[in-house]
Amino acid sequence: MEQSPNKILCGKTLSQQVLTDVTYQVAEFVNIGQRVPSLAVVLVGDNPASQVYVRNKKNACHKVGINSLEFLLPDTTSQSELLKIINQLNNDVNVDGILVQLPLPKHLDSKLIIDSILPNKDVDGFHRYNMGSLALKDPNICPCTPHGVMYMLDSIKLDLAGKHVVILGASNIVGRPMALELINRDATVTICNSKSKNVPELVGLADILVVAIGNPNFVRGEWIKEGCVVIDVGINRLESGKLCGDIDYESAYHRASYITPVPGGVGPMTIAMLLKNTIHCYQLNIKEKSTV
Repeated sequence: MEQSPNKILCGKTLSQQVLTDVTYQVAEFVNIGQRVPSLAVVLVGDNPASQVYVRNKKNACHKVGINSLEFLLPDTTSQSELLKIINQLNNDVNVDGILVQLPLPKHLDSKLIIDSILPNKDVDGFHRYNMGSLALKDPNICPCTPHGVMYMLDSIKLDLAGKHVVILGASNIVGRPMALELINRDATVTICNSKSKNVPELVGLADILVVAIGNPNFVRGEWIKEGCVVIDVGINRLESGKLCGDIDYESAYHRASYITPVPGGVGPMTIAMLLKNTIHCYQLNIKEKSTV
């Protein structure tokens, strides 16, 4: 299928813009005699996908000059042991961001763990303070994937005011904060979950479609309105080993005015925004320290 590069929202290209800016900021901090920003990543267990994500984050930190700390813990780690490590990182003035890789083993309380991270070190933006701040249109630290999607939408200079956005998926990681980001920009938002009825009809109403459900090729091209901006957050591995999104790309491409590929779409933006958030946490913590 012949494709126009002008129609594809390439996360690899857009993320490089963010990473270049982060690299410049880190160099500026060093030039004025400040320390290097530091991100601590905590991984519990041996989930293969999580291991890949952590490795990618470590490599990205290295490329932009951010110091990366790794805490690789066995899946037998107790909640009290994990909380103790997070407390130590909270109190370490040389650590700016703390990321606990999800999902955690089932015996650990993810909500309690996330809320034990200081809000100004919560690079994922999942702490209830940060989510609440986003809901109140006064964001402190924004969740990485939705913020990356907003960057992609801004790259095509799309006026979101009054646009109807349909989101498939209501998770705290993507769907809910994505809705808040868009509401804050005066979009009209419909969120669909697993209980929603008439999903194809709702998809057909969308000026912008964001899908994050973890169901390979679920959304068919014929559901999509002509000219829709299509954002596929899903990444799934088929039995053949091929990666695909939650949207059937081949059929959706012809209907969309813009579309994100999988892989190479939203994924690179998530890591780029994580590093951007690390810089933001660094600045918050430097400011906080200077006022003490």
